[in-house]
Amino acid sequence: MELTLVEFLIVALLMLVVAALYSSVGHGGASGYLAVLSFFLVSPSLMSTTALVLNVLVAGIGMVQFLRAGHFSFRLAWPFVLLSIPAAFLGGYIRISETIYFLLLAGVLLFAAYRLAAATMGKTAEERAVQPSFPVALGAGAGIGFLSGIVGVGGGIFLSPIMILVRWASMKQTAAISAFFIVVNSLGGLVGRFARGGLEVGAIWPFVAAAFVGGLAGSYAGSRVLTAVVLRRILAAVLFVAAFKLVLTAMR
Repeated sequence: MELTLVEFLIVALLMLVVAALYSSVGHGGASGYLAVLSFFLVSPSLMSTTALVLNVLVAGIGMVQFLRAGHFSFRLAWPFVLLSIPAAFLGGYIRISETIYFLLLAGVLLFAAYRLAAATMGKTAEERAVQPSFPVALGAGAGIGFLSGIVGVGGGIFLSPIMILVRWASMKQTAAISAFFIVVNSLGGLVGRFARGGLEVGAIWPFVAAAFVGGLAGSYAGSRVLTAVVLRRILAAVLFVAAFKLVLTAMR
């Protein structure tokens, strides 16, 4: 990673902000980290590895915070992760071209931007939550895990809107389950990359420290108080711009 000192500090600050925003809704922030790194000359393997490492850290912090607040349900969560872990490993093991990677990532960022801009999570009524059938949860987890492993995200950005849309859980339960889902799938994706020799760490440890601080602040706020819709929409705008830039890069 060849960044100037100023660029390095900017990236670290942006990582902190992204971690705080995403962790407030139980996410690790991989799509946000990838968006930040896409603005700089960073290789796809380093981008995905960095995003997954930070994902494990931030989502892990969020999982603990939401667990302490009493929002986590293992009974609801485990069917989603049963097949998602091997699927994420398989996705992380697959090697794809840079063009396909950038296009896939652009699609993920656009999806994340739409989900953030909509900001409708808080409108779901808790009393309407109905647990999905076992086969449906297995299939959803496997599909999301596979796509997440390929792109280098934890999958929460896909799981959360689905759970809210079909009323499988309340907002707080969804955030807690997403954090758990992200941790296990990010680990699966990292192991898959390690197995094929595509794990590139580089100088990411200052980013780890920044994400840790942001994750603590955001997950505490998300588990105890309401999140800021305006901030999520600002982040959505950044993701839209990053996705557009990735499409231009892929078409060169």
